[in-house]
Amino acid sequence: MHVASCRCGALSAHCSGSPIRVSVCHCSACQRRTGSAFSAQARFLAEAVRIDGDFHTFERTADSGRAVSYRFCPTCGTTVAYSIDAWPGVLAIPLGLFDDTGLPAPSYSIYERSMHPWVAILSPGTEHHSTSGL
Repeated sequence: MHVASCRCGALSAHCSGSPIRVSVCHCSACQRRTGSAFSAQARFLAEAVRIDGDFHTFERTADSGRAVSYRFCPTCGTTVAYSIDAWPGVLAIPLGLFDDTGLPAPSYSIYERSMHPWVAILSPGTEHHSTSGL
């Protein structure tokens, strides 16, 4: 079981099994959401994730024209999970929220056209994409 939680601890995601993909994204929306140069997330089948606590939802339209729906803590504002219409039945959980650091290294690096020039994703076998890579 992998447990991810928000800053105040009121909202958590309990993920069983291994993620189906670990990735980093350099798009401007992820940069804004995280306040960092990129986002890093583990994707799990939605049926393997239990969300505990109250959350608010924010939905936006991605570059693809499809919806992205974020679940975030109404107290501290941390995004604990999000779903992408392009990946039905899958939830993405930000890597920095997990209690453990034993998840696999990223295997995908997407939206590298927006990547800061000082960033390098060096995980062996990582696929690199200038756009979403879907």
